[in-house]
Amino acid sequence: MMDSFDLIVVGSGAAGAMAALRGADLGLSVLIVEKAHQFGGTSATSGGVMWVPGHGLDGDQGDSAAEALRYLRSVIGVPVDAERLAAYVDCAPEMLRFLKDSGVPVMAAAWPDYFPDAPGARADRSIICPTFDGRQLGDDRYPLMRAQYSRFTLFRRYAMDLGQTFALMMQQRGWRWTAAKMIARYWLDIGTRRLSARDRRFTQGAGLMGALYKQVFARGVELRLETALEGLTLGTDGRVSGITVRRFGQVQQIGARHGVVLAAGGFEWNQALRDRFYPVPGLARHSSTPEEGNRGEALIAAEAIGASLAHTDQGWWIPTMTLPAPGAANFHEIHQAAFDVGRPWSVCVNRLGLRFVNEATGYDRFGQAMVADQVKTGANMPCWLIFDAKFRAKFSAGGLMPTVHTPDHRIPGHWWDHYVFRAGSIEELARKIGIAPQALSETVQVMNGYAQTGVDPEFGRGGNIYDRFFGDPGVTPNPNLGPIDTAPFYAVPINNGDLGTKGGLRCDAQARVLDGGGRPIPHLYAAGNCAASPFGDCYPGAGATIGPALTFGFVAAEDIAARAHEQQRMTA
Repeated sequence: MMDSFDLIVVGSGAAGAMAALRGADLGLSVLIVEKAHQFGGTSATSGGVMWVPGHGLDGDQGDSAAEALRYLRSVIGVPVDAERLAAYVDCAPEMLRFLKDSGVPVMAAAWPDYFPDAPGARADRSIICPTFDGRQLGDDRYPLMRAQYSRFTLFRRYAMDLGQTFALMMQQRGWRWTAAKMIARYWLDIGTRRLSARDRRFTQGAGLMGALYKQVFARGVELRLETALEGLTLGTDGRVSGITVRRFGQVQQIGARHGVVLAAGGFEWNQALRDRFYPVPGLARHSSTPEEGNRGEALIAAEAIGASLAHTDQGWWIPTMTLPAPGAANFHEIHQAAFDVGRPWSVCVNRLGLRFVNEATGYDRFGQAMVADQVKTGANMPCWLIFDAKFRAKFSAGGLMPTVHTPDHRIPGHWWDHYVFRAGSIEELARKIGIAPQALSETVQVMNGYAQTGVDPEFGRGGNIYDRFFGDPGVTPNPNLGPIDTAPFYAVPINNGDLGTKGGLRCDAQARVLDGGGRPIPHLYAAGNCAASPFGDCYPGAGATIGPALTFGFVAAEDIAARAHEQQRMTA
């Protein structure tokens, strides 16, 4: 006999977990299917930030739906669904109140919007969750939550929250004491060490997903891992009536009485779809999301039954770099370089030795600039991060840790001049990385002049609150500019990585998937990166992926439950 549920959710990230939580809270029987062997999705590996305008935490802070829409309309560069955009701004605070009332702790973070000079921009719309004790999920489930990347841990072991991350990243006062406490806390937790090497402290994205799943499981939602979507099934009336899945080679059908929510992420790991949609496809392996995770299966399944797509030429871009995986032959790790590229004592250039962007801008805009420069010059992707010994001593460069952690003599010999380049002069460095020495030397000289005046007349680096937020306050007159003048000099190649895809299934304000004529496909919904972003080509602020994921997961469950309850009332 075929299994059947009121609501089936495909994917276990933030969008899916919220759809399941809200659906169960409204009395629906809910099943989550997840193709991976762990739950939590890409959300669990993220920074866990949510962008929620008008959230109202800590009282009225003066934000409003009108101001949020004013800001969004000023920074979105392509046509978007106005009703869907307004629905997000209206429903996001409602979603957050539900999240908080459900037992998930949240707090506002001081984080500037990514276009800080635009009308309506603020510095208080990003929301985070505190550290979560992973063992509250139960000792059987605690290891099954998808783990954070090593880049979000200290020494590949000790979990770091955002405050600890920035303290260590910037070598703020007391950073050694911060590290010592993290290490001591881990080893003094003897009971957990007997269970697993994983830190029980779930931080950042894992903190959000741990707290969320504690409530999901408390409501009796069923979760099936290693269960991959194969296709959508249609009833005789044309509505989506269930899904076909594959688990360990066995194919089965599962019925959905009232709706299916597709929340299985984007298509960044599907090179064929990247080649189909992106103006400059880039390589799937440069993505910073879980390897081979999001391959667009839900998009493909929905498109097969007539779903339409939107914004598929856009990604949630972030600069990344590649290094060999420690202790594992023939494997590489992708490291984010989101904030490294805008630090003082450095510059980013294309392969002509020329700058192409304000390096300290938001990481998505950095990626968009890489794409535009590649289209214009054919000499980007990768570009190069150039820096001197002062930068090397204090900051990371993607996965290359500062000298206090990884001095040059500890860098494996085969990394030099392949993954990391070093030279005694800028001209020698340029020859090593295939850039005309005079061009790179001139660019560095110009940057050194900007460092003296504190003004970058080309791109305005360090000229707004967002840039300075990630600069070095000890560097004057501009915390994002410092002279590149101390040998040895270094370079690492920077790729246009991503946090997922912005484009996906076209949905309306109720999160219903639309067909080619703009009509809702009955009983089919989408949220998260599976759906096209309500922001089109824009990344408005920290948490602009997870905020809409949670909100439209919430909206979808409400619409499904309302229809289910109305149907029950009519047949009673």
